[in-house]
Amino acid sequence: MGTKAKRIRAVLIAGPTASGKSALAVTLARRLDGTVVNADSMQVYTDLRIITARPTPDEEAMAPHRLYGHVDGAVNYSAMRYAADAAALLPELADVGSLPILVGGTGLYFKALTEGFSAIPSVPEAVRSAFRARVEGQETSLLHAELAGIDPEMAQRLKPGDRMRIMRALEVHEATGRSIASFQGERHPGPLDGLPLLKLFVSPEREVVRARIDRRFEQMMAQGALDEVAALRERRLDPLLPAMRAHGVPGLIAHLDGALSLDEAIRRGQADTRAYAKRQVTWFRHQMTDWQAVAPDAALGAAMTALEAGA
Repeated sequence: MGTKAKRIRAVLIAGPTASGKSALAVTLARRLDGTVVNADSMQVYTDLRIITARPTPDEEAMAPHRLYGHVDGAVNYSAMRYAADAAALLPELADVGSLPILVGGTGLYFKALTEGFSAIPSVPEAVRSAFRARVEGQETSLLHAELAGIDPEMAQRLKPGDRMRIMRALEVHEATGRSIASFQGERHPGPLDGLPLLKLFVSPEREVVRARIDRRFEQMMAQGALDEVAALRERRLDPLLPAMRAHGVPGLIAHLDGALSLDEAIRRGQADTRAYAKRQVTWFRHQMTDWQAVAPDAALGAAMTALEAGA
């Protein structure tokens, strides 16, 4: 890298699942003495190497990898906690002169890095556990009614069937006595806020992504995804935890519980992942308008050109 290229403080690579962005990140890390840093909300979990297509040990040996598999599946990890982990890591990489190459498909993680995040406090685990024990088995409509009684503003914002967000709003109110809306106007800056960055969105043809997703899910099954999910099931974790909702996990647990055939579980996992990839493209198109969209076969050249120009 020349002196101009050093002006870029980090490379950010996003894209739908199975778009080839991880391979691009490794190639750049090898060329630029960089470090691949995870920005995928499911690949942070220790329990989910196979079912999330986390880099294999052989792939990790090709370049330094950080923030992969460092969170236990019982943890309700968040974009705020991710930004804090990244903020602690980035100075460490700067000290050794390693270019951070952040790669993943979680738009909220990239927003937290570049734009900051609302100052909603973490809910203490004791409060969360007591709350979830209290509401276990209650219908979502009743939870929405409870929210309407204590926080009508958020109840009006949220759909009556959006159980996850309703519970989040109730938990925050229980922990703080305040509406979650009252925190959303307060923001903490992100660790990359205001820095010169190269931001690429790898965007393959839709049908290519769909075929890759289906093929990759079959490969994950051959690599032991069912055994991995069985081990996770044995932990009997809260089904609302992020790790329990990773694409493929609910269907495979349903199969292990006898509710679905294995073929049905696989098809469900493939369909859920395809739908997620479509949402990723739509989300980035509307939320991340300053990112450069690149075709997979042109991504490496676009990255190197921008880095050499210091753009």
